[in-house]
Amino acid sequence: MVWSVQTRRGKITAQSILLTGEWTTELRPDRSCNPKGFVTTLQSRDIIVDPDLGLVKPFEKASKLIYDKHLVEFNISQGKYLFFAEDGSCYILKRC
Repeated sequence: MVWSVQTRRGKITAQSILLTGEWTTELRPDRSCNPKGFVTTLQSRDIIVDPDLGLVKPFEKASKLIYDKHLVEFNISQGKYLFFAEDGSCYILKRC
């Protein structure tokens, strides 16, 4: 599984991504192509591409962020700390 991050400067792909700040979800159901759901953050410094496991270790998985592409909705709309894992899952984290 490969994740992508799009910023004003361009697009980056990675095996995993750690968001260390506040995030929200954004839906664009009228968009003609997928994806129609996105996770956004205001600070690009909160995005860590392919983080070292030591950076993920201080967190524990609280739950999963799930996107339903047929209904175009997320199960949770905002939070803090998010990990897009290599296995294709997206985990909402909390500090240990």
